Amino acid sequence: MRDWQSQAHVKHYCKYHVVFVPKYRKKAIYGSLRRDIGKILRELCRQQGVEIVEGNAMKDHIHMLLMIPPKYSVANTIGFLKGKSAIRIYRDHLQVKRNFTGRHFWARGYCVSTVGLDEQMIREYIRNQESEEKR
Repeated sequence: MRDWQSQAHVKHYCKYHVVFVPKYRKKAIYGSLRRDIGKILRELCRQQGVEIVEGNAMKDHIHMLLMIPPKYSVANTIGFLKGKSAIRIYRDHLQVKRNFTGRHFWARGYCVSTVGLDEQMIREYIRNQESEEKR
């Protein structure tokens, strides 16, 4: 059974599989930065009213299954997450390092796919991404 969300005048089930990468696809997400990126993204999603259903940070990309309310566009939500998280990552971790140009941490684009009946398959894919990549 699907968990429908509701707001004042709408019931919705809008889930999206989102992938985005650091600038130049550098393997920059590791150790304490990996944990902190997770905390930062969870906090930003909570501020926007976006639910992270599933998420995983790899060394060179982020996978997330997001439930985004219909009052926000996917592009605005991802722009908010990437922009605000880049500022916080730079402020907390990268102010000494200059291996990224300026304060840009994330690359410009992202990949998004709507989730329908294959939600469980996508959740398992996100969970097992690390073991799949090693294989």
